[in-house]
Amino acid sequence: MVRAIPEGFHSVTPHLTVRGAARAIDFYERAFGAQELGRMPAPGGEKVMHAAVRIANSVVMLNDEFPDMGSRSPEALGGTPVTIHLYVEDVDVVFKRAVAAGATARMPPADMFWGDRYGKVVDPFGHEWSIATHKEDLTPEEMGKRAAAAFSK
Repeated sequence: MVRAIPEGFHSVTPHLTVRGAARAIDFYERAFGAQELGRMPAPGGEKVMHAAVRIANSVVMLNDEFPDMGSRSPEALGGTPVTIHLYVEDVDVVFKRAVAAGATARMPPADMFWGDRYGKVVDPFGHEWSIATHKEDLTPEEMGKRAAAAFSK
């Protein structure tokens, strides 16, 4: 029987459009420990029509931009309103590895009022990634008090 959600996928799967999908796969391998699951070249072989990588327990699909088909990268659009959130065992290690692989540091890791150690990078293809390690389980009341204190500074 065919599964409605393929084995190894979650109900929501990011699908990124980039300018230079082959280079992006290499970056995600170096920065986030991604494992390439497969790629399908576009006719002519110069671009990637579809690819998938696994980062920890999640699949991320990606493709090269095809502006004539409405598929444009953050570089073509001048930025992105979307942030991809990545939970990891050690945010400081992954943040440093991503920057060493070519990401731009947007926000260095810091302890946040909601209980995560959290930082942000922008990958070389214009996608923003928040990277976090969950450190504390807080009640909504504890989180509210910490948020009020953080925003009062």
